[in-house]
Amino acid sequence: MSVLRAELIKFRSVYSTAWSLLSAVTLIVGFGILYAMVRVSRPPADPAGFDAVGVSLAGVQVAQFAVGVLGVLVITNEYAHGLIRTTFAAVPQRVPVLAGKAAALAGVVFAVSLPAVVGAFIAGQSVLAAEHLDVSFSEPGAARAIVGAALYLAVVAVIGLGVGATLRHTAGGVTAVFGVLVGPQLLTGFLPTGLAEDVYRWSPAPAGLAITTVHHDSTSLAAGPGFAVLLLYAAGLLALGAWRLHHSDA
Repeated sequence: MSVLRAELIKFRSVYSTAWSLLSAVTLIVGFGILYAMVRVSRPPADPAGFDAVGVSLAGVQVAQFAVGVLGVLVITNEYAHGLIRTTFAAVPQRVPVLAGKAAALAGVVFAVSLPAVVGAFIAGQSVLAAEHLDVSFSEPGAARAIVGAALYLAVVAVIGLGVGATLRHTAGGVTAVFGVLVGPQLLTGFLPTGLAEDVYRWSPAPAGLAITTVHHDSTSLAAGPGFAVLLLYAAGLLALGAWRLHHSDA
C-alpha cells in the first residue's frame, strides 16, 4: 500500500497528468457529440440496427491515444529526469514499483473517464433525440458499454505504461503505443481478406472496443472475449516492462 500511495502522490504532482486527462475528457465528450451530430444529419436506413450507444461513445476511440501517451509518460518522465533512481532507492524491488504505477494509473484513468463517458452518453443521446434515435441507460447493454468504455481506457493506459517501461524513451514509447493501437488495422490493407479480418478482430483496439458497443457483427469479437484479449495484451506488455526493469540498470 505504501508503494501505491507514493505512486498516487507522484501521479498527481506531474504536470502532464492533468493535461493528458483533460485532453481525454474533452475528446470523449467532444467527439461523442460531434459524431452524434453527423449521424443525425445522415439518419440510418434501418433504425433497428442503429447503435446509439456506440455513437455517443465514439470519442473513446480518440481519447485512447491521450491515455496511452499518459501511460508512457508516467515512467519515461522519471527516466528523463533521473527520478527513477530515487524511486528504486526507496523501493529496491522494481516489480512492485511497476505494479504500483499500473494500479495508480488504471485507477485514476478509470475514475476520470467514467464521468466523462456518462456525460458523453447523455449529451450524445440528447443530440440523437432530434431524429428519435436516442436510447436510455436502461437499454440492454448500455450500462455495460459505458462502464466498459472507462475500463478500456484504463487498460490502454496500462499498455502505455508497459511500453514506456520497456523502451524508457518518451518519443519511442509514444510511437510504439500508436503502433500497438492502430498498426494492426493499417496492416490489414496489405493482407488477404480472410487473414485481414482475423488480424483486425484480434488486434488490441478493435478487440477491446467491442465492450463499448451494443451491436456486434462478424468482424468483431463479443464484448467479454474482446476485453479479455485486450487484458492479455496489457499483461504481456506490462510483463515485458517488468522484465526490462528487473534485468537492466536505471
